[in-house]
Amino acid sequence: MSVFTGAGVAIVTPFHEDGSVNYDKFAEIIEEQITKGTDAIIVCGTTGESACLSEEEHVDVVKFCIERVNHRIPVVAGTGSNCTDTAVHLSKDAESYGADAVLTVSPYYNKATQNGLFAHYKKIADSIKIPMILYNVPSRTGCNIAPETVVRLCKEVSNVAGVKEASGNISQVVKLMSMSDGKVDLYSGNDDQIVPLLSVGGLGVISVLSNVAPKQTHDICQKYFDGDVAGAAKAQLDAIPLIDALFCEVNPIPVKTAMNLMGKGVGPLRMPLSPMEPQNVEKLKKAMTEYGIL
Repeated sequence: MSVFTGAGVAIVTPFHEDGSVNYDKFAEIIEEQITKGTDAIIVCGTTGESACLSEEEHVDVVKFCIERVNHRIPVVAGTGSNCTDTAVHLSKDAESYGADAVLTVSPYYNKATQNGLFAHYKKIADSIKIPMILYNVPSRTGCNIAPETVVRLCKEVSNVAGVKEASGNISQVVKLMSMSDGKVDLYSGNDDQIVPLLSVGGLGVISVLSNVAPKQTHDICQKYFDGDVAGAAKAQLDAIPLIDALFCEVNPIPVKTAMNLMGKGVGPLRMPLSPMEPQNVEKLKKAMTEYGIL
């Protein structure tokens, strides 16, 4: 059974001005996401600035999110690391707190071989019983999980459920799904490719856009599932200028800026992420205004 279908939000981690985690604000944005139809919450991913959280903070944020959601929708915990043992530790902690699944990014910087990736993921998956979703984002990690490796993992390791595909390479995704024999749960990792990936058998998206437009992102998926492909495509295309603005600087700089512009008060970024360039803030404001969220 799939972890979720539809739009899962890659949720931001709000901070106080002193840089500490703002749990009161985190609770608010979790509630808003659930109220507005988000289908799952993905906590401590890239958008949640997981790379800038201490291991203790990481575990605490995951635990808080799981407890706050309280089984209303699935919670997927980001537990990836470039150190296999660290990923095992984080994944076991997430399982113990009640996560519905883990999301594990490919081991950045080390740039493992495909055999190394298989061994890395198999060791993590074997340490837990809950499902694992692989996360392929070579633009950030320098390491591509080949379709053959994804399919091998999903077929040979019982709790490897599928992949968040953020390579941007549609040809690679099509090849993956042609080889999958229905064994790979595919989620788009790019908001501008939700409908294209749904069209080849995807189950949904793990979305940055959902932080600022949860209902609209959910509706892109739901329209497609309901058979309104033209409506889903229109909703996807209508969102493209905003999506472009949300990625005009490295994620999550624009999305946290957007949320602050909306009055959501998610606070600053952690270094080395820096405030958004003024000209890009104006671009973002324009796109948000035209989309009707500002």
